[in-house]
Amino acid sequence: MRKFTGIGLLAAMLALAASMAGAQQRIAVVYNAVIDNAGPAPAPLDGRVFLYIAKPGAEAAVAPRFLISDQPGTEQFFGVDVTAWRPGTPATFDAQVLGYPLASLAGVPAGDYIVQALFNRYTVFHRADGHTVLLPAEAGEGQDMQRKPGNLYSVPRRVHLDPHAPGTLRLTLTQAIPPLAPPPDTAWIRHLTIPSALLTRFWGRPMYVSATVVLPPGFAQHPRAHYPVMIQQNHFTRRLAPQFDRVRALWTAGKLPHFLWVDINHANPYYDDSYAVNSANLGPYGDAIMQELIPAVEQRFRGIGQGWARFTYGCSTGGWEALADQILYPGEFNGAWGASPDPVDFRAFQIVNIYQDANAFWLQGPWSRLPRPDERRPDGSVTQTMARDVQRELVLGTHGRSADQWDAWQAVFGPVGPDGYPAPIWDPMTGVIDRQVAAYWKSHFDLDAWLNAHWRTLAPKLDGKLHVYVGEMDSYYLNNAVYLMQAMINRHDDPKITASFTFGPRQPHCFDGTYGKQSEEQLYMPQMLQRLRATAPAGADMSWDY
Repeated sequence: MRKFTGIGLLAAMLALAASMAGAQQRIAVVYNAVIDNAGPAPAPLDGRVFLYIAKPGAEAAVAPRFLISDQPGTEQFFGVDVTAWRPGTPATFDAQVLGYPLASLAGVPAGDYIVQALFNRYTVFHRADGHTVLLPAEAGEGQDMQRKPGNLYSVPRRVHLDPHAPGTLRLTLTQAIPPLAPPPDTAWIRHLTIPSALLTRFWGRPMYVSATVVLPPGFAQHPRAHYPVMIQQNHFTRRLAPQFDRVRALWTAGKLPHFLWVDINHANPYYDDSYAVNSANLGPYGDAIMQELIPAVEQRFRGIGQGWARFTYGCSTGGWEALADQILYPGEFNGAWGASPDPVDFRAFQIVNIYQDANAFWLQGPWSRLPRPDERRPDGSVTQTMARDVQRELVLGTHGRSADQWDAWQAVFGPVGPDGYPAPIWDPMTGVIDRQVAAYWKSHFDLDAWLNAHWRTLAPKLDGKLHVYVGEMDSYYLNNAVYLMQAMINRHDDPKITASFTFGPRQPHCFDGTYGKQSEEQLYMPQMLQRLRATAPAGADMSWDY
């Protein structure tokens, strides 16, 4: 792959900071050989160390590590990688270390702040593709490093910082985040975790997938009944109970169809979710879900176990997954309801056309350039830009290890780079798009391109199964890709299929067709039931319909 050239705004800012460094304050982070609440610390450690700087104020009671976001109200943080890190050895932050939203410590005004440090531990993976990589292993928390068991952090301190005064401030990691208790089973909600042979083989260490299952009314009273399965595609969810509470009265009263409601969890070393597909960087998550997890759920909880009796739905990431799984595994599901899906057409990868645009961050004119927006409110006001958001993820992790959105897409959709990490779709410092990587994305995970290329084969298997909802003012401009998908499907006449598209006027992310008046389950389940009764094969198992 070609190398990127040129210098971006971030690189220029750090170069300026370095040239002006002179006398400067440094912040050194160390950890003790014994952690106060966890005993002896493992050593040496690989991972990334973070420094958080928050202005004292109304949220002073909240630890600074919880005050970082992609919104204008975010506090400041910096990150550095460490390998073979030992107790007492400093990880040093100075003006050359990249930060967010300010790029350099040199830009922090002198004053009083609340500071905190955190260490996110990386694990060595010897993958089946021959690459050895250091990645943040998921530990049951869904790739939330602020709550990941075993990560180390310092107690927040109020200090005076003056980046242009000499001296070193020392912070010590004395605390470890404790283990998480597994979510409890209840009369209605059950949990199932299984080892995945497919993923274990790819990652070179034990890997698991899990599901939360809501049992239908009468499950215990009808031991011979078998049930259709409604798969909810979602981000990592430890507890489904709050969502279940929205429909508890209708569900327990039998006013919704007797389906198994299944929420699947497949957090991984790159994100809290695998996008439920097979990919070069994450491995065979699609097959692990389809061949291992769903059959295990159906066997354990008496699912019918056939494609005509399975449905899938979700919003945002889950919306993309629902549509992708219906398209990539067309016979395994009888309908997909995808709300506010992540980009289904990479000609509108949010606000970027990765095939034609030269740069993801800037609209370039002959005399000036304008920043591309990343997020907006329903009134159109912009709350984040592409360059700024990618900068945030670069501070969260190098080599695509932020465990956040842009890096997740890069890991799922793209090829493996020469170093074993995901090949960048664009240079994170300059925004220049790599055409070779974009071509790989198109041939593998652009859903419109895939449908278009396989139309004659796929169309008969998808007729009546695709249902898409999106707000016309989606916060991340995801409506643009949905317009393209609708046009592409409508353009095909041989064969012609039925697919439904619903656009919510002035609605943001995550418009799901309900307008907030009911849950997705209340809206979608009657549609699933109607489809089920209309398409069930002759002699189908209808024992669930009591």
